[in-house]
Amino acid sequence: MNNFLVGLLSALVSTNPPVAVSNFVAQTTGVSVQIPDPNDPVEKAYQKLLEDDDAAQEEVDKWIRDNEALGEKEAALPDATLRARVVQRLDVARKAYDEFLQRHPDHARARLAYGSFLMDIGEEADAAKEMERARELDPKNPAAWNNLANYYGHRSPVEKAFEYYAKAIELSPDEPIYYQNLATTVYLFRPAAMEYYRINEQQVFDRALELYRKAMKLDPNNFVLASDYAQSYYGIKPPRTDAAIAAWEEVLKAASNDVEREGVYIHLARTKLTAGRLDEARTHLGNVTNELYAIMKKRISKNLEEKEKKAKETTAPPASDADNK
Repeated sequence: MNNFLVGLLSALVSTNPPVAVSNFVAQTTGVSVQIPDPNDPVEKAYQKLLEDDDAAQEEVDKWIRDNEALGEKEAALPDATLRARVVQRLDVARKAYDEFLQRHPDHARARLAYGSFLMDIGEEADAAKEMERARELDPKNPAAWNNLANYYGHRSPVEKAFEYYAKAIELSPDEPIYYQNLATTVYLFRPAAMEYYRINEQQVFDRALELYRKAMKLDPNNFVLASDYAQSYYGIKPPRTDAAIAAWEEVLKAASNDVEREGVYIHLARTKLTAGRLDEARTHLGNVTNELYAIMKKRISKNLEEKEKKAKETTAPPASDADNK
């Protein structure tokens, strides 16, 4: 596929698979939107709008997947044809949003949903305008602050992301995704975080880890969240190997299948290798049998063998005079 379709697939399938705007707020931001009156005509029109959006994005997702499958048989549509078809289908949903908002310009949830739709299809600047308008109309909706923080975290100024995630947390302190989002942003943008919070780099790491732990306390069985927390230790210098090992052991508890468990064993082997716990590292590698991890297992095994060899050389007794005759 060309770059357009690759990007479109990433936006519509990989990033949000295949979640449309009606589910985007609840699943991505963790906020369940309260419907004031399901019998209200405006509310019915709004719900119909979201249903149509769902249908459009699901249909586009299916077209892309089907065309990829046909490509293996050399029967796929040309990129230009598929692109035109996708754009035309999404334009129907876009027009529906425009028409609804012309009739109801102060409908905050519709503007937030439209902003999420525009973000999904890559029109980020227009998406931000809609989400800013939604925030102005309903400043107590944490989803609006969170979604805008996502935007500023990617497009800058990142300081607004720090501010807006904090506001989302203030409005909804029991929502784990907000802590996770802020933790990730603080961790990734360390220089900006150092300046914004007036702390040093080690304190930035501490703050990010603390935010991750708050999220995990609220969502203790979330494998992806626990993995993000544990992986953050790879970037911390000097290494905090004991804490990293403890983190990966917690991830192991959250694993729900063999693929996830073996992936954690890889990380445990790598981390314990760094810590010098060579026997434990080898035990973990012995638990990895899935070909998915074969390359990583081979690489870690090689490093482990080198460390074991050096350890034997270091602990070997010195040669006696008799040995030298």
